[in-house]
Amino acid sequence: MNPRFLFDAAWRGGKSLMWLTIFNTVVALFVTIVMQTRQSFLVNWVFSMLIGCSIDLVIAAMRWIIWRQQKPHRIAFFVVCMAAAPIGYLIGGNIGLLIYGVKAPSFLSVLKNGEGILVIMSMFISLFGGVFFWNQSKLAELEAEQEKEKARSEAIERQAMQAQLQLLQAQIEPHMLFNTLANLQGLIAIDPARAQNMLEQLIRYLRASLNSSRTEKTTLRHEFELLGAYLELLSIRMGKRLSYQVELPTDLEEFLLPPMLLQPLVENAIKHGLEPKVDGGHIQVSAQVQAENLHLKVIDTGLGLPHDYDENRRTEHHQSHVGNANVRERLLALYGEQALFTLSANSPQGVIAHLCIPVNI
Repeated sequence: MNPRFLFDAAWRGGKSLMWLTIFNTVVALFVTIVMQTRQSFLVNWVFSMLIGCSIDLVIAAMRWIIWRQQKPHRIAFFVVCMAAAPIGYLIGGNIGLLIYGVKAPSFLSVLKNGEGILVIMSMFISLFGGVFFWNQSKLAELEAEQEKEKARSEAIERQAMQAQLQLLQAQIEPHMLFNTLANLQGLIAIDPARAQNMLEQLIRYLRASLNSSRTEKTTLRHEFELLGAYLELLSIRMGKRLSYQVELPTDLEEFLLPPMLLQPLVENAIKHGLEPKVDGGHIQVSAQVQAENLHLKVIDTGLGLPHDYDENRRTEHHQSHVGNANVRERLLALYGEQALFTLSANSPQGVIAHLCIPVNI
């Protein structure tokens, strides 16, 4: 059986018992203070608990006999509550008398001795309790439905994120893949060794990217391996126009994060910063932890940000911002306002893409 189901059932049972105890205690206070019986509060409380619990058990038994697993009709349920009151009163009262060593009287003698008012009062209290617990039950049903809806929404959101990741893969891979295959075709004839190296890196990259697209979380080690294969492919294609450096401290290799967060940033740095630049440039990818936050940086020496770039303006429909917008949306969905993504100018030229992710989530 599901542990969560058992926990929820135990929580609901404990909550009902708490309200029943409070309810019976209020009744005992009323009997002691308002009705001014000769008995002490403790005695009245014991009888109130016994009678209240007996009525509750009688109601539960009658409900099971009449409706079994079906949901009871509200008015009929309230009638059952009132009918259960005298039965529960007699059962609980007799148990209390036995506890205190007093011979239990018959129900008729109880009415003759003037305790009929208490029986009638117990009926109205039982009705009031039935209304109260009915409303509590409806509230619990609404809360349970809300939890189910929340779980469904989270599942849909995870599926949407997975589809978004696969879409991002579809955006990134064709551009790189076709260029790589075209370069590979040309190298086979003139430089077989270099072509072999490119083919090996392509296989390495495709294997790593396939694993990333099928998981919700990946390690920094795997993410950096993917970037290493990707950058090695591009360095073979671009030659001396591209140099790169990947820095991952050993103690951060097993850090978990969503896959494909760095890939679109590196893709943008190459596509819009280094490839259009005649003499190319350098790209550096690094990771470090500071002040309980993971800082991931992609630093390039490319053409830099457009002169009209505005950090607060979202031009998602422009092709150069698709990857950035995707990263922003995923960070917001996964970490809320606790994560940060910024683009700033590098000195003397280029762009710094900075991801800041809390390590305690």
